[in-house]
Amino acid sequence: MVPMSIPSPPPEWAQFQLGPLTIRTYALCILAGIVVATIITQRRLSRRGAESGVVLDIILWAVPLGIIGARFYHVLTHGGDYFYPGANLWDVFAIWDGGNALYGSLLGGAVGAYIGCRRTGIRLWSFADALAPGMLVAQAIGRIGNYFNHELFGLPTTLPWGLEILATDPMFPADLPAGTLFHPLFLYEMIWNLIGVAVILLIERRIPLRWGRAFGVYLIWYGLGRSWLEAIRIDPTSDAPLGIPANIWASFIAIALGVILIVVQTRRHPTEETSVYRAGREPEAESASSAEVDHLGPDRRPAAGQPDNVG
Repeated sequence: MVPMSIPSPPPEWAQFQLGPLTIRTYALCILAGIVVATIITQRRLSRRGAESGVVLDIILWAVPLGIIGARFYHVLTHGGDYFYPGANLWDVFAIWDGGNALYGSLLGGAVGAYIGCRRTGIRLWSFADALAPGMLVAQAIGRIGNYFNHELFGLPTTLPWGLEILATDPMFPADLPAGTLFHPLFLYEMIWNLIGVAVILLIERRIPLRWGRAFGVYLIWYGLGRSWLEAIRIDPTSDAPLGIPANIWASFIAIALGVILIVVQTRRHPTEETSVYRAGREPEAESASSAEVDHLGPDRRPAAGQPDNVG
């Protein structure tokens, strides 16, 4: 028998108590996505010559700044939900209640990744290429959290997979009758993201997507899917400059940046990438340099403040 709708989980499933702590299902989904993306990215970088554990050193910067960027992008593009007479301004920081924008996480995460890559010697674009499929998997897992929060749904539908939202739910549109079903955008995006993983991996089998080109494909793929989903979304959406939601504008920008990234990097780097490390930061090079300095002995090492001309 074909199900006639997708039921929303009971509201109490959105959180549970663990001793004195309140654990949010949404947060667990986000954390699970981060863990899976980290594993995927490390495996891809390791196959390209990176040291084991280097991704952890990078995400220690990328994840916190990504979360901060995601939250503040959401707040800035949903100003009416947070800034009004009598509003509790602490809600701006209530990240556990949902409201984290992917495009904001990309901006904040990019700053963190840049810092982490500079510290580890990994090329930023090499890290981005390794991350691209893992990002899509992480986003797919994170969308499960939207399901538990009863958010990210679209226009009414009579399709068998319509999403149930109770009329008593704060997210339910006030102008629609009880029992209305909605397009499950969280599910559509999960499927779109997982297809995107397959697309990137299939292209990589035929074309060496290095120097940022795999990340360019990610930006184009995600931007295309998100622009369509935002166009049919009716639960609380972002502010709409010129009548177009901010997330659609951001999707257009992501697509354009993806195209530019692929074109520019193809012209700048027509040859294959030989190392994921910046010149002189390869583990072997650093080890050899250290060994050569040690070989000089204590009397021949450069004095403090003097230039080191070894190598």
